[in-house]
Amino acid sequence: MDERTRYEAVSSRDARFDGVFFFAVVTTGIYCRPSCPAVTPKRANVRFYATAAAAQTGGFRACRRCRPDAVPGSAEWNVRADVVGRAMRLIGDGVVDREGVPGLAGRLGYSARHVQRQLNTELGAGPAALARAQRSHTARVLLQTTRLPVTEIAFAAGFASVRQFNDTIRQIYARTPSALRAEAGTGLGGGRREGARAGVPLRLAHRRPYATAAMFDLLAAEAVARVEEVVGEPGRRTYRRTLRLPYGSGLVAVDEASPGPWLEARIQLTDLRDLTTAVQRLRRLLDLDADPYAVDEALAADPHLAPLVAARPGLRSPGAADPEEAAVRALVGRERARELVERYGKALDVPCGGLTHVFPEPGALAGSVEDPALDALAAALADGRLRLDAGADRDEAERTLLTLPGVGRRTAALIRMRALGDPDVDPYGMPGGEDWRPWRSYAVRHREAAAAPR
Repeated sequence: MDERTRYEAVSSRDARFDGVFFFAVVTTGIYCRPSCPAVTPKRANVRFYATAAAAQTGGFRACRRCRPDAVPGSAEWNVRADVVGRAMRLIGDGVVDREGVPGLAGRLGYSARHVQRQLNTELGAGPAALARAQRSHTARVLLQTTRLPVTEIAFAAGFASVRQFNDTIRQIYARTPSALRAEAGTGLGGGRREGARAGVPLRLAHRRPYATAAMFDLLAAEAVARVEEVVGEPGRRTYRRTLRLPYGSGLVAVDEASPGPWLEARIQLTDLRDLTTAVQRLRRLLDLDADPYAVDEALAADPHLAPLVAARPGLRSPGAADPEEAAVRALVGRERARELVERYGKALDVPCGGLTHVFPEPGALAGSVEDPALDALAAALADGRLRLDAGADRDEAERTLLTLPGVGRRTAALIRMRALGDPDVDPYGMPGGEDWRPWRSYAVRHREAAAAPR
């Protein structure tokens, strides 16, 4: 979009562009989302930025009315396969907080200087600034939803020191951490002793329309017992699952019903440092950063698909909360995956309902399973020959997959679609695809449901 189009979106308060870009007002020193309800500023006073981090780097602070840090992410970063798109996905997954900028560059296969230059050129902010903006959002959520001490929140959000934390919060929100917490009122949970066990309530923003019922139908159909479940009646269901995370484990619950453009969720963690990573992985699973307007417009251009798009707008293409788990499940199917969980999965310290285990990590499967294909896949994941993290090179991952015994093109394509979030593959469009269904295609489910009599 050019700046004229962006200003028109701001003037009309168009929520479709929330997260796609941000605008700042030089006379107030504030940056906002396009749908901000405040009076539209004069064009001469407006500056546009690709990310919140770029606006913060430009010296602007977040608007108190529209909370621009709580918007959906740009769909562009999930689609792109170049170094910038891969870097944005890795930063979202918390790699900079855990491994620093050199660790990010190493995963991308470039020098830190090259990654810095690429991000600055396209986004107006480097990896450290992008991670800093993400940390500030995590800190605000913890300040306003838990009673954890400020010191603990600073380190849980990924800050290196309390002083850095205080300075960042004051710069971005123009308030102290204590003042930011006071705005949440008295309905806080999660005291000092409860910590992460109390859970963190969240609103996972998305762009409307969102076909929530179809997504929950699919999650229920694919759920692997002990690791995930869908409970409740249609329209009021809750999806729950366990997560294997860098610092520990987690349990997430997402409600189907929601009064606004978000999904209400709650995340319980053994280590609060995993909050950012858990949220981003949940967003990828539910495809919350998609642009439904662009998707529906493109599909509706096909005369065969147009009636289906009109019947069910806002369908999403689900990803995976754990790419390595998704690869194993794509290879062995749902029932075999359940057996693997029971035999090799790590039991939760405190089971919750039907959730009792975390899906086994590749190292627990390699050398332990009798299936040669599964053993080869697990070994490749465990020793790093096959990378399926948020910043993995999709072409390279597919080439590696095709060298493994028992992994054909359809399996590799399914892993690429679900584990790596590639929107441009269709494993069921290949010859013989309809006869191979450890996971049935989301598109196939949609076609059948939309064509059924009502």
